[in-house]
Amino acid sequence: MKFAPYAVSLPAILVLAACAGDVATDNALIADPLEPANRGIHAFNKGVDTVVLRPASQAYAAVVPAPIERTLENFIGNLALPGDMINNTLQGDTDALGDNLGRFLMNSTLGFGGLLDVAGDTGIERQPADFGQTLATYGVGEGPYVELPLFGPSTARDATGRVVDILTNPFGLSDSDTAGDILVGSAVVGAVDTRAEFGTILDGVLYDSEDSYSAAKTAYIQNRRAFVNGTDAGDEGFVDIYAE
Repeated sequence: MKFAPYAVSLPAILVLAACAGDVATDNALIADPLEPANRGIHAFNKGVDTVVLRPASQAYAAVVPAPIERTLENFIGNLALPGDMINNTLQGDTDALGDNLGRFLMNSTLGFGGLLDVAGDTGIERQPADFGQTLATYGVGEGPYVELPLFGPSTARDATGRVVDILTNPFGLSDSDTAGDILVGSAVVGAVDTRAEFGTILDGVLYDSEDSYSAAKTAYIQNRRAFVNGTDAGDEGFVDIYAE
């Protein structure tokens, strides 16, 4: 289920990535030649949030005890570490690779499969990385802005990176049906959990702004550029709730 949107949009995303050099600088508004289509997809995504994700996140926050919530977050974060490590390696970031490898080994064993964040308790923090960031490391421009169905705001470069991250996920490459079910389940729970955690910020972007499309685009691009550059965008950055 998680792969369906990419199966439809992959050819267009790859074409957009080829145009990645003709785009805005870090301090300029990103090019948005597909704005009419993007706005239509944004309206769809906002509808999904209104009808499904937002109510589910509110129920989740009200019902799930904090210790259980932390346990789920630990498990989902541990599942993401192999993908982080692949991109740490491609980026040549040996320090981040060491941290993530240490976290994965420690939490997968002493932490009962990642349910407990034993590594975090010892000061070893996760160093997230993705293939969009890897492409940026090799000089690929971000390309025009594009909003993806269900996955939300992105750029041509980062949308392409998402496809690669999905296709190279070590757990996703497993022939086990259980591994696939765990990935899908963790994606759903992760989206609901993130929506609950950042509910106030996301409500402000999606429902309290005059133009939620422009607000989401601006906040996402600021946050994303900060992540790619290894800086801090602050708490106002857009949280990509559709991708987790």
